[in-house]
Amino acid sequence: MKNTVIEVYEYLDSIAPFELQESYDNAGLIVGDATAEVTGVMLCLDSTEAIIDEAIEKGCNLIIAHHPIVFKGLKQFVGDNYVQRTIIKAIKNDIAIIAIHTNLDNVLINGVNEMIANRLGMKDLSILAPKTQDITEDVVGAGVVGKLSEKMETEEFFDFLKEKMELSVIKHTEICFKKVQKIAICGGSGGFLLEHAKAAGAQVFVTSDYKYHEYFDADGDIIIADIGHYESEQYTIALLYKLVKEKFRTFAAHYTLQSTNPIYYY
Repeated sequence: MKNTVIEVYEYLDSIAPFELQESYDNAGLIVGDATAEVTGVMLCLDSTEAIIDEAIEKGCNLIIAHHPIVFKGLKQFVGDNYVQRTIIKAIKNDIAIIAIHTNLDNVLINGVNEMIANRLGMKDLSILAPKTQDITEDVVGAGVVGKLSEKMETEEFFDFLKEKMELSVIKHTEICFKKVQKIAICGGSGGFLLEHAKAAGAQVFVTSDYKYHEYFDADGDIIIADIGHYESEQYTIALLYKLVKEKFRTFAAHYTLQSTNPIYYY
């Protein structure tokens, strides 16, 4: 028996309940027929026209993306921008799009931040800013904090971070610790967690999307390491692939072969 879009949605909901998404978010089934049988799944960070084309080429009628293609209401569908064009192309080709965003950020097990911590070989992980929800007995929330397997010279840790996260650059504040071991992490835009990272005793806060004046908030208490939004979340695709492959056998799952990072470094 083939699986339907809604069955995939319900499975993702069991991993990272959509009710855990932040109020500004738009995770869930964004486009498509929930009752349609799934012929294949394309996994990506961002839904774009090129991703739709790739899904068509691979015979996939479901895209699972980390970022929602639609964050706010659309009043027109006339192809004026990439969001409208992507939605139009998806609808024309009977392709459903599910976004699993801040709900996946807000779970520890099989979440975005655990995935980053695992790449760094960290241990003793806990939620950085926990919040308890009625829908789960587990503590959930934003960010994680934990320890490296051993202390590192700060520059050595930066080299290690660049290697494990495949970075071309790290933007960081003043190096105020010679050696580091306790690390806070928030994939994507994590500036709102800085005080939590300080309170947890982290020496480095790995995140992204810091603005110039916000770097001053480190204030000599912590090292902010801004590694880039796409770079911090790029392995979410592998996480989603693993989850889908472990559960479903009636359709193929594919990594996107394209980088949807809109930022280039010269």
